[in-house]
Amino acid sequence: MLGYHVPDPDEAMLISGKRGEGEGEPFAVVVGHGKWVVPLIRRVTYLSLAMCEAQVEETCVTTQGIQLKVKAVIAHKVGGDVASIVAAGQRFVSEQEQEMSRLTGQIFAGHLRSIVGSMTVEQIIRERDTLARQVLDASKTEMGRIGLVVDSFQIQSIDDMQSGYIEALAKPEVARVQREAAIAQARADQASSEAQQQSLRAQAEFERDTSITRAQIRAETDKANAEAAQAGPLAAATTEQAIALQRATLAEALATQREKELLSEIVKPAEAQAKATRIAAEAEADALRIQSEAAAANGRIALDQQLIDQLPELMQALAGGFAKANLTVLNGSDGVGDLLTGLATQGGSVLRALQAQLAQNPGSESGSSEQSGRS
Repeated sequence: MLGYHVPDPDEAMLISGKRGEGEGEPFAVVVGHGKWVVPLIRRVTYLSLAMCEAQVEETCVTTQGIQLKVKAVIAHKVGGDVASIVAAGQRFVSEQEQEMSRLTGQIFAGHLRSIVGSMTVEQIIRERDTLARQVLDASKTEMGRIGLVVDSFQIQSIDDMQSGYIEALAKPEVARVQREAAIAQARADQASSEAQQQSLRAQAEFERDTSITRAQIRAETDKANAEAAQAGPLAAATTEQAIALQRATLAEALATQREKELLSEIVKPAEAQAKATRIAAEAEADALRIQSEAAAANGRIALDQQLIDQLPELMQALAGGFAKANLTVLNGSDGVGDLLTGLATQGGSVLRALQAQLAQNPGSESGSSEQSGRS
């Protein structure tokens, strides 16, 4: 639209012919929005706010007097505030990109030489970030005066100008690294060899286990086949064994039954007959014993009676013997009485002795009684 200007998002619109809103601003600055500009009276110029790059390649001398070629890259741009835009616009609006990069490189090259000159090669190599930070901090003030800000400063390379100093510094480290690399490689090779051996051992163990498993399966299969082949004969043998067992059980039952029948038919009657015979024999023996006792008792009674009957004769015989004997009787009639009493007593003793002998030998008495009866 005629008279209305809008800057790009990465641009600042500079309107000359009109003073800025702030004090000391020679022109107006518009960022992020459009504005009406009166033609012919005002002039519009655009200043880029995009990121720019500047490279630095500078030969520097360290505190050790060793020359180093340092390469670095700088990322910079115009500041986003109005003061920075005004300062940059006054310096770079005609040839912005070339002038900004050249001036930025010169500023950083000077500070880089100064800071490298205060450090040793070892410090520069080992503390590259420290070097970059010191250069960046030293350049901020000057860059701010010209309206520029630095987003980053990176050192790309450091070369010792073929003096061999850096290479000599690196040799011990290279040797150490190579040694550690060789050790690491040896350990890696050893680990690889161990892993390979372990893999081979595991494979051998797996093959062994597989062979054992196969053998077990084969043995179980053969056993199952053998059992299956023997199942028929074994079943038949088992059946025959069961039949034989049943037959034996039946024969035992029949034998038991026959034993009971024989016991009932022969043994029991024989035992009954034997018992009856024994009872009859015992009864007959008791009868004989009773008869013997009765006969003995009768014999004793008969003998006693016989003795009693013959006692007067015995007494007369004794008396006759006394009469013929040449005896002297003392005490007169008393003496004669005592003598008779003694004879009677002796006769009783003889009688009792005979009875006792007859009691011990009853058979003789019965025999004598029988003989006397027969006689």
